[in-house]
Amino acid sequence: MSSRRCSARVDDQPAIELHGLTRHFGERTALRQVSVRVPAGATLAVLGRNGAGKSTLLRILATLLRPHAGEISVLGESLPRRAFAVRGQLGLLAHEPLLYSDLSGRENLRYHARLHRVGLERVEQLLAAVGMERRAEEPVRTLSRGMVQRLAVCRAVLHEPKLLLLDEPKANLDPAASELVEPLIGRPAGRTRVLTSHDPQAALAEADLVLGLKDGRAAFVGAPGELSADKLAELYA
Repeated sequence: MSSRRCSARVDDQPAIELHGLTRHFGERTALRQVSVRVPAGATLAVLGRNGAGKSTLLRILATLLRPHAGEISVLGESLPRRAFAVRGQLGLLAHEPLLYSDLSGRENLRYHARLHRVGLERVEQLLAAVGMERRAEEPVRTLSRGMVQRLAVCRAVLHEPKLLLLDEPKANLDPAASELVEPLIGRPAGRTRVLTSHDPQAALAEADLVLGLKDGRAAFVGAPGELSADKLAELYA
């Protein structure tokens, strides 16, 4: 695996700093003493097999879960104490679309626009960007998974967040749809990103920094070019 230079704009000021992050679920430890520093503007790829702690990490960064130990700084704010100051600057694309199934796509996005005090023209711009203008009046529950994922992307970036948390962002998207959402959630967006993917090679191609989790521990932290094929295989063993 060859090293490469990062083409994204990366600042010295960290967007995320974790020191000794630990989270338990009953007797199971989902994250154990995880530490990483992510500069502003960088993309962190979080790799590891199912159950390694990837989604738990994203939920903590999204202020949806509280850690049991460790120090967390996100966008200069300490979590969970200052979670209220961070939430409006985060965009979360999770396994669940976080949309109301009985509302239409347009109604969902307009609802979130009002929450974030965003003009309704932004809703129409995003619907057009992902090719959903003609289906925007249909209830979300009647749409295909791919269409719902496109709407979930719109919801995540509606308020132009500083930090994007992307859990399998291309799930259920065909190549054409993936190309549509790329300017919104990909490297061209220019935001700090934390992403997971079922395709580690695709995630590595987008990453400036890699956190490899194994059984909740940080088994690797470094640049993509420093992650050997053997180490990558070990993360998924």
